[in-house]
Amino acid sequence: MRTALVIGTGLIGTSAALALAARGVVVHLADHDHEQARTAAALGAGTDEAPDGPVDLAIVAAPPAHVAGVLADAMRRGVACGYLDVASVKGGPRRELEALGLDLSAYIGTHPMSGREKSGPLAATGDLFEGRPWVLTPTRDTDTEVLNLALELVSHCRAVPVVMDSDAHDRAVALVSHMPHLMSSMVAARLESAEETAVRLCGQGIRDVTRIAASDPRMWIDILSANPGPVADLLTDVAADLEETVRALRALQSSDEDKRTEGTAGIEDVLRRGNAGQVRVPGKHGAAPRVYEVVAVLIDDQPGQLARIFADAGRAGVNIEDVRIEHATGQQAGLVQLMVEPKAATVLSAALRERGWAIRQ
Repeated sequence: MRTALVIGTGLIGTSAALALAARGVVVHLADHDHEQARTAAALGAGTDEAPDGPVDLAIVAAPPAHVAGVLADAMRRGVACGYLDVASVKGGPRRELEALGLDLSAYIGTHPMSGREKSGPLAATGDLFEGRPWVLTPTRDTDTEVLNLALELVSHCRAVPVVMDSDAHDRAVALVSHMPHLMSSMVAARLESAEETAVRLCGQGIRDVTRIAASDPRMWIDILSANPGPVADLLTDVAADLEETVRALRALQSSDEDKRTEGTAGIEDVLRRGNAGQVRVPGKHGAAPRVYEVVAVLIDDQPGQLARIFADAGRAGVNIEDVRIEHATGQQAGLVQLMVEPKAATVLSAALRERGWAIRQ
């Protein structure tokens, strides 16, 4: 691939453009908001000037509701040899294109499984997709050269290609992305009118659960409008679980011992099923999840503290597998949880104590 046209210079489009430009591809940028395209160009994502002729690949990074229209316009104008989109829903846009009677041999639907709570070109980074799955949904009609162009894009973005059927993809993202986002929003909505004294008790658990609720509602309305059926089916199942859980909790309030026993069994069931589902979430680099030991370090909220901890861990020859930070309420301090291989926990704890760090047992 020597040339590309990115149509839509938000977070995903600009991030892909940055990755391509960094690898020597001549990238042209287009957006209905010309100022946004100029911003992306100023970041080094390419040029906002129109190409002189057809480019090798056109990448449509528009909201799901507009993908088919933008693609149809680009294909009728013949702006590229191959076309793909990066929308989070795949079945709907393809059916819309088929209904328009377009030749879809030059098109492939794709979806990079990466993003941020922030949107727009200023939130973009050239490494946004690195190590992340990038779904490709070719059909029997997809031209081999177009599939190769899509694979080249994925390679330039250092993502991991995953081939799926478009409808299977939509069911999958409903499960792992769309439904969880709504659940996060519903939990976060409980905080809107909560008393300040309660909100001040928020810890890392509630932060983890509500993190993605900070995303742009307008973007999510577009996404959910394009995939409502599978999401509604999943929420129906969740609603049934909620009803059973509420009944179990009410039973725990009872003075009847048999009902309390029944309530305990109901709560245990949902918690154990949660355990069983959680262990299926892929671990580091997409491998099977592993159990790490936590070394908890108390730190002051001052510049350079994290860098010092990582440097001291490196000197001890210990690799930090993951890290979490819990900030203390009302204090300029926090707790850094360092996840390491179990055999390295004792070594790291001793090394950090020796260098003056306060280790929490």
